[in-house]
Amino acid sequence: MKILLAVDGSPYTKKMLAYLAAHELFSPKNEYTAFTVHLMLPAQARSALGKELVTKYYADEGQRILSPVHKFLERHGVKAKGIWKTGNAGELIAKLADTEKFDLVVMGSHGHSALVNLMVGSVATTVLASCKVPALIVR
Repeated sequence: MKILLAVDGSPYTKKMLAYLAAHELFSPKNEYTAFTVHLMLPAQARSALGKELVTKYYADEGQRILSPVHKFLERHGVKAKGIWKTGNAGELIAKLADTEKFDLVVMGSHGHSALVNLMVGSVATTVLASCKVPALIVR
């Protein structure tokens, strides 16, 4: 089974990983990809900092989030690819899941109320609405 782990470095990512470790989905037989998405820096900041520094910042942030996930997985005998991108998290997770033909997306949810989701949106809501791949949301 090909599984996409959508991670953001929050306590909800830790809950999702703990859930996986306690269930049958967590197996070295499966193929895992850990994926994180960063919001783009404002255009003025990108322009002032320059392309090289901005690219380094994104790469460092990606490693900061993906490194603990890889360590956790390796402690349980599981290896995963790591990918980071910049943009809208919900849209990019759904797009990657569909284009790379994952069998399942697993992600943690912050568990905001329906009112908060209506006003500011939710990555989990966007993934559920946009993704053609089954998604497991851990709260």
